[in-house]
Order: sequence, then structure tokens, then C-alpha cells
Amino acid sequence: MAKTTQPAAKAATKTQATTPVKFIFEKSNYTWFIISIAVVAFGFVLMSGTTDIYSTTKIVIAPIVVLAGFGIGFYAILKKPETK
Repeated sequence: MAKTTQPAAKAATKTQATTPVKFIFEKSNYTWFIISIAVVAFGFVLMSGTTDIYSTTKIVIAPIVVLAGFGIGFYAILKKPETK
């Protein structure tokens, strides 16, 4: 039994016919996600500290900022790509 091989020209065209990779998220999604990470980090910075444990900033404002950061992150994940 003889093995059959493809001609070199046919194999070369097969590799050239590949389609470009399509990512799930666009650049705007990644931008929103980076913003959400920054907002969450800022919220944790507001929560840190050793002075007044029961300050309004640590108990009320910082958790709201962290939750807002998580909300921005959910928006970044669920944002649909723009149709062109």
C-alpha cells in the first residue's frame, strides 16, 4: 500500500485561508473593566486605616464605592459589542 501525500501548493493555500481571531470583548469592555478595578481599589483604600473605626467614610461611603465598582465590572462584562 502506498501513502498518498498532498502537493505542497495545496497545503500552502490551506494555511493561508485561516480567518482572523475574533475576541469576545472589545477594547471598550477592557477599558470599563480597568475602570471598575480602579474604583474597587479606591473603595478599599477608603476602608483602610487605623484611626476612627466607626467613621462615616469607612462604614457608608467606602462600601458604596466598592459596590459601584462591582456594578461597573458587571456592565463591562455584559456590554454588547457595537455593530458595524
